[in-house]
Amino acid sequence: MTLTTIDWVVVAIYGAITLAIGLGLAKRAGRSVEDYFVAGRSLPWWLAGTSIAATWFATDAPLATAALVRRQGVYGNWLWWYEAAGILMLTFFYARLWRRAGVLTDAEIIEIRYGGASARILRGFSAVYQGLVKNAVVMGWVMLAMVKFSNVLLGWDAALTLSVCVGLALVYTVASGLWGVVVTDLLQFVAGMLGSITLAGIVLARFGGPPGMAAAIRQAPGAPAGALDLVPSAANASSLELLSFLCLILILWMRSGQGDGYVAQRLFATRDERQSVMASLWFAFAGTVLLTWPWIVAGLGSLLVFPAGPGLDPALAADPELAYPMMIRDLMPAGLRGLMVATFLAAFMSTMDTHLCWGASYMVNDVYRRFVKKDGSERHYVAASRVAVVGLAVMAAFVAWQMESIQRGWIYIIELTAGVAVVWLLRWYWWRVNAWAEIAAMAGSVVLANGRVLLSLAQAAIPLPAGLLSMAERFYAPEMDLVRAVVILVACTLLWLIVIKVTKPEDDDVLDRFHRRVRPGGWWAPVAGRTGVVSADPPASRMWTGFALGALFVYGSLLGVGCMLTGRAGVGVILLGVSMAAGVLTGRLADRDTPHVTPP
Repeated sequence: MTLTTIDWVVVAIYGAITLAIGLGLAKRAGRSVEDYFVAGRSLPWWLAGTSIAATWFATDAPLATAALVRRQGVYGNWLWWYEAAGILMLTFFYARLWRRAGVLTDAEIIEIRYGGASARILRGFSAVYQGLVKNAVVMGWVMLAMVKFSNVLLGWDAALTLSVCVGLALVYTVASGLWGVVVTDLLQFVAGMLGSITLAGIVLARFGGPPGMAAAIRQAPGAPAGALDLVPSAANASSLELLSFLCLILILWMRSGQGDGYVAQRLFATRDERQSVMASLWFAFAGTVLLTWPWIVAGLGSLLVFPAGPGLDPALAADPELAYPMMIRDLMPAGLRGLMVATFLAAFMSTMDTHLCWGASYMVNDVYRRFVKKDGSERHYVAASRVAVVGLAVMAAFVAWQMESIQRGWIYIIELTAGVAVVWLLRWYWWRVNAWAEIAAMAGSVVLANGRVLLSLAQAAIPLPAGLLSMAERFYAPEMDLVRAVVILVACTLLWLIVIKVTKPEDDDVLDRFHRRVRPGGWWAPVAGRTGVVSADPPASRMWTGFALGALFVYGSLLGVGCMLTGRAGVGVILLGVSMAAGVLTGRLADRDTPHVTPP
């Protein structure tokens, strides 16, 4: 099915507005690298938090969410819901520290926290690891989602989709940097929410509201057992699924506790510490609750519109990630289809512009300016940043060309970053962590996440024992994904603790400089004794109280809305009431414990 004239008019209007914003902010972003990458450190909390949430609403998220519902049921989405706990850790334990650091990238903090050759090596490696390797994989699955979407709704092949979409995203990202990113992200968030809620409303109206849809799904042939379960139950999930769920809830949230680099970039760009805390709290709610449920409703509806069985479209049977664009194609009328194409274009651009800007900040600030050309003008570095944006887009398009599954990309990133979770958290709160500990954790995580490939290369050179290969096959089987991530986390944590025991601590002057600048809490007594600087953080008890109330707020809302939309309105109302009360207390606590001043 092709779009009608009115659909294309809607898409064209949206594209024109986006380009106008980006080009209009080009002059402001071109004044300095700080303006280009952190918007002159002047963002209010609502704009910074919405920008982060808009980045989460990438083209991959609705497709992968609907596919998880078709494969496992609603609870399959804990594959990314668990990150809300990490975001709340960021809110109460790390947002203030990031803003006080006053850096352009999270890699830059390495040479403030550590010293010597090991810090230089780690900063360069981290910039390449985060800005190229991880970033290219993330942008690759976002592009892959757009390819699948465009193939279903527009009939475009991969080459045409990548050329058009990447070209459009490049125009205003190259021109306007973070200023263009955050302003257009606000537009994209509103457009994305409007489109996804419209589709969810059409689905609910078609099947008689939440109770009618829930009753129909319970009787639907081929629907997963417990399709409406919000958490896996012993009756409907295997023991391995239950174990994987516990791994997510109890351990893996730590990997997102410090925040991804693009999240940290938004916090660097806020006006003060209070704005950074409120931005991350708003992001936790908007990204986890507001964005999620419209996609899940569409996924549940797809079980009824496209029931499993002999008549199922072969393309959908082979790739459940096509369910979401097929729902748009078959359920939405002319005009609204154009709105959804604009919505997906918005989602694509909001993620691509963020990752292009963020990745380029590593390449310029932490590689080019740090190791190649140290004495260039601000205009020179802005020009270099724009070149880096183009290069990253080309690299990401190549990665997308090689990818097949969005969900597999999500899991690979979880494994790739699991090993550094604890050391990244403790670098702020324990003076004894050193650069070699981070290097060991990062290297161990890369090796273990890519163990299957490394064993294949080794086997090609030297015959390996059959028993070793058999163990590796079981360890790297898809059903072991989340258990494997926890093994990587535990193994790498033990590795870097051993490295700390056999290496020297950072020099006193390095630790003293960091402590004066960031004023962290935690285990800094020897350093605090030398500097005489008191921690600027609130007491640990209040931070943990805020975290607990925040978790009740976000997860109470998530489950409350879920109950309302799956035919359990009574329980949903109770959960939402508790959630809202916790939300009020969370906001007051976060506001009270954070100074309303710009850090030096």
